Amino acid sequence: MYITARERQILEQLLATDQEMTVKGLADSIDVSVRTVHRDLKGVENILKDYDLKLVKKSGVGIQVIGPDEQIESLKLFLFNITHNEYTAEERQTIILCSLLEAVEPVKLLSLASDLNVTIATISNDLNKVEEYLSKYNHLTLVRKRGYGVEITGDESAKRKAMSKIIAEQVDEFDLLSLIRENIQKKTTQHTELISERLLGLVEKKNLLIVEKAIEEMNKELPYSIADSSYMGLVVHLALAMERIVRGENISIDQGYLEQLQVTSEYQIAEKIVQKLEKVFQTTIPKAEIGYITMHLRGAKLRHDKEYFIEDKSLQLALKVKSLIHYVEKRTGQPLMGNHELLQGLVAHLNPAIFRIKENMGISNPLLDKIKSDYEDIFNVVKNGVEVVFPELDVPDEEIGYLVLHFGSVLLRGGSKALRALIVCSSGIGTSKMLATTVQKEIPEIKVSRSISLFELNQMNYDEYDVILSTIRLPDLNREYIVVNPILTKDEVKKIKSFLFNQKELPGTTPKKEAEFTTINKAETTLQRMQMAKEYSEAIVTILKGFTVTSFADDLNISEVLKKACERLETDGIVTDAALALEDLLTREEKSGVGIPNTSLALYHARSEAVTKPSFTVMTLAHSKEILAMDQSEMDLETVLLMLSPIELSTPSLEVLSHISTVIIENEYSILRFESKDEQKISSYLASKLEELFIEKTT
Repeated sequence: MYITARERQILEQLLATDQEMTVKGLADSIDVSVRTVHRDLKGVENILKDYDLKLVKKSGVGIQVIGPDEQIESLKLFLFNITHNEYTAEERQTIILCSLLEAVEPVKLLSLASDLNVTIATISNDLNKVEEYLSKYNHLTLVRKRGYGVEITGDESAKRKAMSKIIAEQVDEFDLLSLIRENIQKKTTQHTELISERLLGLVEKKNLLIVEKAIEEMNKELPYSIADSSYMGLVVHLALAMERIVRGENISIDQGYLEQLQVTSEYQIAEKIVQKLEKVFQTTIPKAEIGYITMHLRGAKLRHDKEYFIEDKSLQLALKVKSLIHYVEKRTGQPLMGNHELLQGLVAHLNPAIFRIKENMGISNPLLDKIKSDYEDIFNVVKNGVEVVFPELDVPDEEIGYLVLHFGSVLLRGGSKALRALIVCSSGIGTSKMLATTVQKEIPEIKVSRSISLFELNQMNYDEYDVILSTIRLPDLNREYIVVNPILTKDEVKKIKSFLFNQKELPGTTPKKEAEFTTINKAETTLQRMQMAKEYSEAIVTILKGFTVTSFADDLNISEVLKKACERLETDGIVTDAALALEDLLTREEKSGVGIPNTSLALYHARSEAVTKPSFTVMTLAHSKEILAMDQSEMDLETVLLMLSPIELSTPSLEVLSHISTVIIENEYSILRFESKDEQKISSYLASKLEELFIEKTT
């Protein structure tokens, strides 16, 4: 049976819902005119007849496919497995673009036309669109000459960036991971040629496998988890890079910029990846490539929202994010300033995002149109706020969209919850949070217990959850689940409600006695929870026991105050070498300002080999001292906040110190508390805030 690309698209849209669709809605979804859809519906009806299905048209309501469920499923399977005799114009142009980016010599138009089963005139027309797309890249040009063929000329790094971006936009994480690890269920035909498979065919599968293995090993060494989408983007980038390096096509990087990258922790990890790849491919990989891998790691979207504010850049960014939250709060009238989770999530997203923006790396956001449509007011407020708070940055709408998800997840919250949901989301923090919040808002009886990535799926005990929602297909999952968009549609809400209603005995709500037998590793889970409570408790007790407020009556300079503080900590056994601890503090201060703008506080902090356990103390000065603030302005210092930690520190201890940093700048009341110079007031406030953290982490 011959099916055109548009007929396939129309059928896929109609079969994806059990509700009526308007012809206008159908036309918009596949980006054609209403007239075109009406013209193609005759062919669609003929296809449906072969499957004993009908296209029911209701005036003023819409159209819908009606018939036996097994016939609908049979048609879906056929559509999934057919060889696509015709690509859509957009798919065709994408294939042409990638083929030319990958080619090492000019390609004849006849060859492209034959490959895609279209006329040379159609290819020529498609090339106009390809040329239009390439205009976004400064260093790439489409060259067309009669008798010569067509090719894309330009910078090697720009070619790789373009190919990686196209594949990332067109291929979902599951398709890519399946291709690499071959854990997808075998299809009934070997002739399927989906756009995703066509594009992935441009990358040598063996290279993907080798690269993915190297990155998987590296991923465990990163101090943070990167989102599946960024992980896969790095795999594709490196697989393409290796093919071109072996062919002798190397890239260059500014030497000064490379030196800046070399002092980052990501550069050390990039070096380890390269060492592994050099052994396998038996080739030398230039330092410029290590620089580009480092850029990928630094610009990666994060999977979780843990951001430890004991680094200068994070604390400085947190201050700016506070201003952004304040801006959005004033314009929406919703209380946002005290939301620690929102602050953490935004800083965690913006740290790599700002790097991406400065390096012009770009990012795709498949949800952007829906975000703009469904949350237009929030989008405009956040966009204006970003322009006010970050005037030095040209932040694209794609990044604004992700920030809107963070704000939206807080602004839309509410409702009592009971049923437990597991969310599988391959995107970053903001997307999974927004989905969780929307689910809980639309279906109040659901509590999203956990959001995980595709990589964490195999480690889960599904019996603990009543429903599993996923933004991607999970063919290997031996449990019912529902595929949803990160921003739920009305149809999807109905689908989830229907699923819950039809569950006579929900997996996560088994009677207590039965649950005792069905819960896997209950004792182990309890032990882990108790161990976590113990670690957080010990970290908090260590900080509170060592906390002091010391007043200096003498007119000492900052260096002398820090010296005396380190000597006292040495006496208390917290520091082993006061001179080394002082040196580390002063070295840190040289890198950037330590004063907190618009306050009389400064946060001096360092991770030092001279420190045995985490410490937080306060020193008040007899007279104010002029110092440099974090925003490079001059300010008067009256109170020194001193935070020290060992080089090696447990995650709970790191989180406790990070929490203290955010508590200091949380709101005006918090700042006034730390400026009060009153030991009892500060210690009581600190204790209450750390108790809140303990409850949050252990319940």
